[in-house]
Amino acid sequence: MTIPKSKHTLQSALAISEWIVDLRRDLHANPELAYGEVRTSRRIQEVLTELGIAHKTGFAGGTGIVATLGSEQGPCVALRADMDALPIQEQSGSDFSSLKPGVMHACGHDTHMAMLLGAARILKQDESSLPGQVKLVFQPAEEGGAGAKKMCDEGVLEDPKVQRMFGMHVWPQLPTGVVGLREGAFLASATFFDILVHGTGGHAAMPNLVVDPVVAGAQIVNSLQSIVSRERDPFGSDVVSISAFNAGDAYNVIPATAHLKGTVRSLSLEDQAANIQRIEEIAKAIGQAHRCRVEVNFPGTTYPPTVNDDKALAVARAAARIVVGEAGLVVNSPTMGGEDFSFYAQKVPSAFAALGIGNEAKGSTHSLHHPEFRVDEDALPIGAAMHAAFAMEALAELNLAKP
Repeated sequence: MTIPKSKHTLQSALAISEWIVDLRRDLHANPELAYGEVRTSRRIQEVLTELGIAHKTGFAGGTGIVATLGSEQGPCVALRADMDALPIQEQSGSDFSSLKPGVMHACGHDTHMAMLLGAARILKQDESSLPGQVKLVFQPAEEGGAGAKKMCDEGVLEDPKVQRMFGMHVWPQLPTGVVGLREGAFLASATFFDILVHGTGGHAAMPNLVVDPVVAGAQIVNSLQSIVSRERDPFGSDVVSISAFNAGDAYNVIPATAHLKGTVRSLSLEDQAANIQRIEEIAKAIGQAHRCRVEVNFPGTTYPPTVNDDKALAVARAAARIVVGEAGLVVNSPTMGGEDFSFYAQKVPSAFAALGIGNEAKGSTHSLHHPEFRVDEDALPIGAAMHAAFAMEALAELNLAKP
């Protein structure tokens, strides 16, 4: 069987760039939150049907999709796009801005879906020559919902077994079209926490008659900073951030409770486990010292670090050199942002890339999750070509590795 080359994927993607951009704009104008991507899922299925690509849906709460193409007589690789939007009111000023108040694709998942559909169209054109199978994974609920874990638990990496997996995220910090890759941990393990401090409220003029949860809460905020500054290797990467402190609503009343929220992150799963343990220990000990009762909860699912596998990373680099050339490939800095692609990477040798969309002339400079977030759409065909090249180069590598 002839192993296809991916040298012409960028030309193929540029030829359908208008189609990719139109898809992106449609998805952008109709965003949906985690596990509610009903219209989004239906639109993706319509496109896959038009392309003649077999697919199954109903994954991860109903909206997840897995499409397949290529030959069952070879190895299997997977490509992933996330689907959900964010609870943010769009202020980008785009002609195709969100039609849903308070909901916006502020993290580029609309571009991820459009680029993967672009790759699907490219791969479908060469399907007869693919020396293996490609799974296209459209996954809900990346934004805190751990949709990737549900997809894994429901067997999307099996039957046939995925041997390599690739993902990509648009990146405002890189110039348009530049691809960022790095060895090892790329994104952090991420966990949220809630701390509820219970005291005894009363008149602010008589603090001796109350048990003040505000003072205890303030001490907790200060003391949690010592986890990173005094308990972690200074050459490591850890973050403990308090993002909300809510207590009381009157000038002259000490409230009965104080509520703290925050996030803890690390590039090491071991450090993350230790961070979580110390948050609970410190908060409860300080509460006891101030005669308060403290509850500590960690809602949601802890995302592991996203770690690039060496073999998959070599394939991703080869694909990037083909699509954007050596000059367009950079070593990306790690980020303390989290990504549930990490759940796939725990099970399958995987690589995750950053795709530059930064262009000051087009206003695409705002960070992810910003209400004015914009994308330089010139990056979309490059992303589609990268996905197609990931698949082709991975199949070539796996076939050549056969004994």
